[in-house]
Amino acid sequence: MIHKPSQPALTPVPASAESLLNLRIKHTRIKQVINELNTLIYPGSQDSILLVIGPTGAGKTTLARYMVEQAVDGATPEMNTDAGLIPAVYVEAPSSGEDDFSWRLFYTQALAELGEDLSAPKVAYGIDPTTGKMVRPRGISPGGLAGLRTAVERCLKERDTRFVVIDEAAHIIRQTRRSRLEIQLDTLKSLANKGCSQIVMVGSYDLYQLVSLSGQLARRIHVVHCERYRQDRPEDVLAFTACVQKFQSVLPHLWGDQLVQYAQALHENTLGCVGTLSSVLTRAARFAEADGRWTVAALERALLTDAQRTRILEEILEGEAAINPSLTRNLPPIKTAKPHRNREAA
Repeated sequence: MIHKPSQPALTPVPASAESLLNLRIKHTRIKQVINELNTLIYPGSQDSILLVIGPTGAGKTTLARYMVEQAVDGATPEMNTDAGLIPAVYVEAPSSGEDDFSWRLFYTQALAELGEDLSAPKVAYGIDPTTGKMVRPRGISPGGLAGLRTAVERCLKERDTRFVVIDEAAHIIRQTRRSRLEIQLDTLKSLANKGCSQIVMVGSYDLYQLVSLSGQLARRIHVVHCERYRQDRPEDVLAFTACVQKFQSVLPHLWGDQLVQYAQALHENTLGCVGTLSSVLTRAARFAEADGRWTVAALERALLTDAQRTRILEEILEGEAAINPSLTRNLPPIKTAKPHRNREAA
């Protein structure tokens, strides 16, 4: 009997810096915003449009994807019995390079997310009995803008889609003249009404402009602030440090337990934005791998420059100041009637 030599046990391959690219942390701020949005998204809501606004690098795209994934996971039993159900969809507002925002491209992307086969023929052809020529019915062209819009409305209702998340929604503003902004928002409000869905617009502080366009629109919009972790709040410092610890745990062979001691410096450099933290630490990990070991110099090389940090901070402070009126909600004091003095008793 011939004994085969035993194979040596395979050594697990340590995670590389690329693993950080796919790391999404459901940190405290994400949970807070998702909980608020879950409360505001329900059938029959008068909040047609929800604005999720925050600084660059705050993790808004991660938030947007989490929302859709959570809705799909929660609807799994229903989806098993109804194959056509799509409870939520994620669409990134296109930046096509055109002078105006491309609704045609937006609707096309939305239809793809809704499972619509855009390659299938949408027109029923026939034969004219008089001429014998092939004809097609007159009406809305399915490939035209109106046809695409009608198809999105139909899909949203047929798929029973509760909400549509539009990421990078600031592209709609930046590619629209100020005089036409109200028309663009009316287009989304109408889509929400006709499609029986709510629209969640996710983007930078530029979106706050939409609240002041008209009283009618302001009534149908609710603003949710996806803010950064501030250094002057102890609870925010703890939450940000927990994020650094999570990144540290992904590459223990590279960082060991040394990364978390720089949490305060990372908080300062990234301005408390977890998305920016992810970019910085991914660069730091790649530098360390290229050098063959972890060094403080690798971390320093990955940080934002002073010029970058200053510019981002200016935008954050300007945005926070601008959005504050949209977040201020005061309940007027209850006025109690003064008791009337009884003249006879007096």
